[in-house]
Amino acid sequence: MKNDMSQYVRRVQRGELPPPPITTTLGGRILSLEADGSRLNCEYVGVERFLNPAGQLQGGILSAMLDDVTAWLVTATLDEHEHCATLNLNTSFLRPAGIGPLRANATLVRRRKGVCNVNGELWQADKLVATAVAVCMVVRARG
Repeated sequence: MKNDMSQYVRRVQRGELPPPPITTTLGGRILSLEADGSRLNCEYVGVERFLNPAGQLQGGILSAMLDDVTAWLVTATLDEHEHCATLNLNTSFLRPAGIGPLRANATLVRRRKGVCNVNGELWQADKLVATAVAVCMVVRARG
């Protein structure tokens, strides 16, 4: 695992740096990052403003949580002057989710120079709510 951005992820996890606004909006916080960079766990909070007319968390919000956790894992593998952009996020919804905490897990499937493949899971009350397969592009800063 690259050291530069993994240290950034760990500093956000410890509260030394603020998370990005989207993570804050989703009520997200990083719980753990495996030492080898292969797995990352986050917690999110479903709130009333995320509900759809059926009284369940809207699917786009669940997708955003999965996009966030998979991107955090990819970010932990990057060099200092790199960032990631999601190319594709295929989400499968398995059951409704409601207000309250959700746990998200991301697992690195494959890391190449320019593209990462990551699997994500979203859990609520020990039930699998949604899964995602993400393809993220590694973007290098021009300079």
